[in-house]
Amino acid sequence: MKTLKTIRKRPAATKPPANRPKAKCVLHLYLAGASARSRATLQRVSRLCDTDLNQHYRLEVIDIYQDPARARASQIIATPTLIREFPRPARRFIGSLPDLTSLFGESGLALAGKAVA
Repeated sequence: MKTLKTIRKRPAATKPPANRPKAKCVLHLYLAGASARSRATLQRVSRLCDTDLNQHYRLEVIDIYQDPARARASQIIATPTLIREFPRPARRFIGSLPDLTSLFGESGLALAGKAVA
């Protein structure tokens, strides 16, 4: 009687590429119209993302007057509201967001290449 040998190929050990791009942070900013408060919040969030996330983000600005269905679907109850969708878990920041240094520090994101507790 012949016995058949099955040879299983083992996958080669793979290392993640060193030049792999970092995961992008996905942010949704809900604003109410073009008020001075909305413009100031947008400037603050944009400035923070540009300086601290080093182009590793996608910021989508949603005007609740222009897209009320999306605001309802996202359960927006106050503006401005910043939602970090990725990395998970999703986090919501509601209000004028005056202290931007603690905004991402509390969420556990890296600021300027340094890990934040």
